[in-house]
Amino acid sequence: MAKNVTTGTPIAAESIHAQLLAIFTAWGMPEDLAETTAGIMVETDLLGVDSHGISMMMTYEEGVKAGRIRLDARPRVVRDTGPTALVDAGNGLGHPVAVFGMNLAVDKALAHGVGVVGVVNSHHFGAAGAYARIASARGVIGMVTSSTRGVTMVPTRGAMPVLGTNPLAFAAPAKRNRPFVLDMATTAVAAGKVKVHHLNDAPLPAGWVVDERGTPITDPHEANAFVFQKKEGGITPVGGAEDTGGAKGYGLAMLVHILGGALVGSSFSPIRNRQARDDQPHNIGHFFLALDPKAFREPGAFEGDLDDVIDILRATPPADPALPVLVAGEPENMMHAKRSKEGVPIPASLDTLIRGICERSAAPYLLRPNG
Repeated sequence: MAKNVTTGTPIAAESIHAQLLAIFTAWGMPEDLAETTAGIMVETDLLGVDSHGISMMMTYEEGVKAGRIRLDARPRVVRDTGPTALVDAGNGLGHPVAVFGMNLAVDKALAHGVGVVGVVNSHHFGAAGAYARIASARGVIGMVTSSTRGVTMVPTRGAMPVLGTNPLAFAAPAKRNRPFVLDMATTAVAAGKVKVHHLNDAPLPAGWVVDERGTPITDPHEANAFVFQKKEGGITPVGGAEDTGGAKGYGLAMLVHILGGALVGSSFSPIRNRQARDDQPHNIGHFFLALDPKAFREPGAFEGDLDDVIDILRATPPADPALPVLVAGEPENMMHAKRSKEGVPIPASLDTLIRGICERSAAPYLLRPNG
């Protein structure tokens, strides 16, 4: 897990939730959809995924103002075969339809052993792991992929970005341990984390972002420009350069787009960006898979075996005694416990941006220091 660099005034989760709810409703989002969206975003910030929580509000504001995002859109099932379904998000924000889609996949898995739900005509849905966690909380295995709007990944041997950060999340329930939760971009880092470093004036590790010659960029503001403004350069795939395994990350990104994009009928950004107007919806696609372990084994057998695996991994002697071996999901769980008690740090630069959104939307400013 990349080091969390966010610093700032600690804000209670309840305050962030109230602020998000106030802005969404001021924009005209129905209260139930706003509640779902705010809840996912606050949970994301508590988990330490600062790139996909309240810091996304500037992007969402731009989409609402441009007329791309329909805040009143509700999910609609357009195909249903029993274990599978296709859902039309109606060009709404992605959080409500993603909660609907993952829960529908779980319902189908509990009925059929497996449930697969695709979503089309959506927008950004935040952190994929938030939805995989819904599946594990309901006792099944969950997998999530999504297509993306941004063109940020420079493919292996390339000089310009073509793919997005193309997220992949996977969660599996255990018995005595917390669920295993893998939540990753198929790039070396999510584009939003570059933005977080930019907001916090924190240098980037070498290898996250490269220019058009493949030279690593560590200055956070220059890197932010390469990711969000310039046509050349961008983020490397997981694995980095070709000789360090970057082709594997490049291949994983394609897998994610095939499931979350091509399979469900969503757009491919390099094609869409040549044809679409600024006010046209992004048509992002999502893919939700749920597997009921009881369809394969006796109740509790899978969860017990997963506990054994997790216990053995945790017992691995660490190279540094101060840094014990963890499994996926544990860093986020520890951050959640810390921030639930201490608050979520909001950088001054982000606070200023949120104040601006409040002024423009006539929503009250509600971010108050924790305690």
